Amino acid sequence: MVSLESLERDVSRSGYRVTGPRRELLATLQEMGDHFTAEGLVAAVPGVGRATVFRTLRLLQDIGTLCQVVLDDGTLQYRLTSGGHHHHVVCSRCGAVNDFSACDIQGLLDEIAERTGYVIDGHRLEVYGRCADCKEVLTSET
Repeated sequence: MVSLESLERDVSRSGYRVTGPRRELLATLQEMGDHFTAEGLVAAVPGVGRATVFRTLRLLQDIGTLCQVVLDDGTLQYRLTSGGHHHHVVCSRCGAVNDFSACDIQGLLDEIAERTGYVIDGHRLEVYGRCADCKEVLTSET
């Protein structure tokens, strides 16, 4: 788990101030665990304005401290990350999320760019399936 001190350091090193409301948000994020929704964060910090919550979520994504995860049902959640380019494998039964960094799709991205005329700025990849625990539950039920 990412420490509060590390989160504050990431914000400061990126040229942003760690204000009282940001400190409260960072502490709450650190306590919320593996993944959470924006609305859940808004509810968890009633003393911080909704706009501040959403601006801080955007800031943390921009500096690579927070990433978005789209669950199998389309729900958007967030999770703290230690940074670096990565993707997610999401359990479609229990919602567990794991990161993976292997991303061998550059050839496909180049082909898409060539076909469409786009300059590809980035991509996101979520893979859905059943985690080891849920796979075992389903196997024992059949």
